[in-house]
Amino acid sequence: MTLELGSASDYGSIVSINIFVALLSACIVIGHLLEENRWMNESITALLIGLCTGGVILLTTEGKNSRILVFSEDLFFIYLLPPIIFNAGFQVKKKQFFRNFMTIILFGAVGTLISFVIISLGAIGLFRRLGIEALEISDFLAIGAIFSATDSVCTLQVLNQDETPLLYSLVFGEGVVNDATSVVLFNAIQTLDLGHLDSMTVVKFVGNFLYLFATSTFLGVFAGLLSAYIIKKLYFGRHSTDREVAIMILMPYLSYMLAELLDLSGILTVFFCGIVMSHYTWHNVTERSRVTTKHAFATLSFIAEIFIFLYVGMDALDIEKWRLVSQSPVKIISISSIILGLVMVGRAAFVFPLSFVSNLSKKTGSQKITFREQVVIWWAGLMRGAVSIALAYNKFTNWGHTQLPSNAIMITSTIIVVLFSTLVFGILTKPLVILLLPKRHLTRELSISSDPPSPKAFLTPLLNNGQVSSEMEPGAETSQNILRPSSLRMLLTIPTRSVHHYWRKFDDAVMRPVFGGRGFMPYVPGSPTERSVHDGELA
Repeated sequence: MTLELGSASDYGSIVSINIFVALLSACIVIGHLLEENRWMNESITALLIGLCTGGVILLTTEGKNSRILVFSEDLFFIYLLPPIIFNAGFQVKKKQFFRNFMTIILFGAVGTLISFVIISLGAIGLFRRLGIEALEISDFLAIGAIFSATDSVCTLQVLNQDETPLLYSLVFGEGVVNDATSVVLFNAIQTLDLGHLDSMTVVKFVGNFLYLFATSTFLGVFAGLLSAYIIKKLYFGRHSTDREVAIMILMPYLSYMLAELLDLSGILTVFFCGIVMSHYTWHNVTERSRVTTKHAFATLSFIAEIFIFLYVGMDALDIEKWRLVSQSPVKIISISSIILGLVMVGRAAFVFPLSFVSNLSKKTGSQKITFREQVVIWWAGLMRGAVSIALAYNKFTNWGHTQLPSNAIMITSTIIVVLFSTLVFGILTKPLVILLLPKRHLTRELSISSDPPSPKAFLTPLLNNGQVSSEMEPGAETSQNILRPSSLRMLLTIPTRSVHHYWRKFDDAVMRPVFGGRGFMPYVPGSPTERSVHDGELA
């Protein structure tokens, strides 16, 4: 049986897909060879390969084309972004994430709003001096939202979750909340009536903003709990691990698409769905399904990340948009420089002040964010990536094309900012971490940001009845349940009734018996689950 091609366009599509898959494979191989390089990572490698490929295509087509696929924000938001964000939530070290939750919200939500205001006002004041009169107020506000979106994908490949847990937790958490905030801001601006702006409009805007955050988070938690309940009650693994894996893959994607259908933030929804599923659902499936899903999610996320940067690199040389702005190269460079300056100022305007505010709530000096760490957080969040490009295409193009010089200027400026920030800031981030946080600082951060690794940790001898339980799950850290301090001094220095303590009691008494989780997984004789693992969990 042979495959018959209906037209030349079908043949061209097959050739394009073959080339792109070959490029993806090349990115993985070259990224592996450069694994130990202090300057490079897979994102930068894919971006450079995309640029080189775009240049080759541009030469072979005699300047008519530079890409084999057309950039589409639908492709990005519907197919590529969900597996990246879900895997981030699924693999995150939850205790570390929620321990810094208020700081993450400060950076991701409040900080993004501060950056948005500075970039928008700066663009209004500076762009018009360059003679760009075609942009309206809504366009400047959209620019503020577009360039407030950090590129957490490239940043997370530079930072290491084990070497710098505090930094990784803050930058990672901020990146997810930041992306969600930027997208929500962008969508809200699109529907905002700037001609009738008053105090009530602002109040409604803020209320709608908070509503989107709350409902998106609730939908993600609900989807995660629903998947846990279904798998726990039906226990597909007694017959087929394939069904378990299929449910675990489809449920988060369903939650994301449902959030998009309801005009909510799919990023927040699928992120919290990943956190809940790693805490409950993942423990309800068989051992083989656990191994399969953990690696499947990581693989899908990895391929999507490489795809995005390869895509962006090739699209950066799109001749159509560059031809429209070929008469004003100085203006393009000036606008790109202004945007980069505003991004740096906007980020500094919230990282350092909000770090100071966050440090006020920390009781001990070891828990505070040092100035060196603040510099790394500021620098690591300067990269702009695919989210910014996708939003810019949504605002200034029609299905990837535009004939307006002002819109073409904004698209090309966005591409320049993304390329410069990813290559320059991305390459220098790892050396900056090594310079500002040498081994002794990394050791300090590991000691203050992680729990003691075993029951023989330094707190155990100080406790009368200190019982230790470790919880190993995707991205989980070892944790301790401290029951009662042995002296008044210990009572004053150890927070025995923390929020985490009460959550654990509620989780063990109410949530896990209903939704499953570690220690509550049903055992069925003859199931693929290893008996030793099950017995160890119930011990």
